[in-house]
Amino acid sequence: MRTYDVSPLFRSSVGFDRLLDLLAQADRVEPSATWPPYNIEKVADDQYRISMAVAGFTPDEIELTQHDTALLITGQRRGQEGERQYLHRGIAARTFRQTFNLADHVKVVGAALENGLLTVELKREVPEALKPRRIAVAGARAGGGQDHGPVQIEGEAKAA
Repeated sequence: MRTYDVSPLFRSSVGFDRLLDLLAQADRVEPSATWPPYNIEKVADDQYRISMAVAGFTPDEIELTQHDTALLITGQRRGQEGERQYLHRGIAARTFRQTFNLADHVKVVGAALENGLLTVELKREVPEALKPRRIAVAGARAGGGQDHGPVQIEGEAKAA
């Protein structure tokens, strides 16, 4: 895998700290960060789904926590593994901790565990105040001339 030096970007950009930190962090992926295996899919324009293979875990052994733009999924087995004697152990039962960085305004709307797959439903819900709004452009007035005077904005009192 190639490595990229993003330090020049830090010097020439303002306000992109989080994005640049994520790029720098991508080079330092730990082997444990790839287990358990997972898929991330785009279901609709503002809906996403994370599917994670967690065979052998029960719903009470898995914990999901969303803090701001980070989703943390942890799993810890609570079974009685000491009683069993394995000749071959191919199903991993180790504790895991997986963090997903979410975009702004993405929220977890549901989670389910079925047939060994943990499915986490995500949705982007942008507040009305932050959505783009269309601004009307006024045309020329009936007098035919141009009026460069101040424009009255609705809700504001006229200055005397």
